[in-house]
Amino acid sequence: MSQRVTSRFFRTSLRTRAAVLAAGLGASAVLGAGVAAAVDNSAAGVAATAVQAQAAAQAQAVEKAAAVQAKAAAAKKAAAVKAAAAKQAAAKKAAVQKAAAKKAAAKKALAWVSPVKHYAKSASFAQAGGMWQSTHSGQDFAVPSGTVVVATHGGTVVKAGGNGAGDGPAYGNAVVIKHANGTYSQYAHLSRVDVKIGQVVGTGQHIALSGNTGNSSGPHLHFEIRTTANYGTAIDPVAFLRGQGLKV
Repeated sequence: MSQRVTSRFFRTSLRTRAAVLAAGLGASAVLGAGVAAAVDNSAAGVAATAVQAQAAAQAQAVEKAAAVQAKAAAAKKAAAVKAAAAKQAAAKKAAVQKAAAKKAAAKKALAWVSPVKHYAKSASFAQAGGMWQSTHSGQDFAVPSGTVVVATHGGTVVKAGGNGAGDGPAYGNAVVIKHANGTYSQYAHLSRVDVKIGQVVGTGQHIALSGNTGNSSGPHLHFEIRTTANYGTAIDPVAFLRGQGLKV
């Protein structure tokens, strides 16, 4: 082979090797870029997923907190409504009780009561008998001596003391009270008188103790309703008290 041919062959071989090497380097570069791109895409996907999960968790936490706050606000509002209703109910109850107490006090001030408690009725009004000058002028309530006697209605004491308080010894110790409606109540055969003439007494107030003084066959209270303060003007006391709504 001549030197010219050899030189030509050598140059051709170098060009071929250079082309192959260049092709290999290009392929490697392309492959490396693809791998890098795949790695980058994978990392980006993981990061995006993490961000989404974090955002979802935050949204859920916010929603849960909002629900808790809403529940607490509803409970607070319900408690306030309940407290207001209870306060209103208490105020209404207090007003009703106050009105009832006022009404009861007014009724008590106007009402008539029995002059003694736990009694048995004995001699009645207009009953005939040898014990009396004509007929019986009142209603007798059989009670033990020392039983508390009260004013059957509020008024002013106009008679009090022995000798029937001026109506005669047959009555023993006695009290007469004048009432605002123009009537008078009388209490006789008392063992003790605890009020004085001119004293103002209320309904149900203690005025004396029952006894067996005067023309009496045993311990009892003689009770009369009169149209004046004096003997001889008595009316049926039981009928009168029943007319005032009192059960006797």
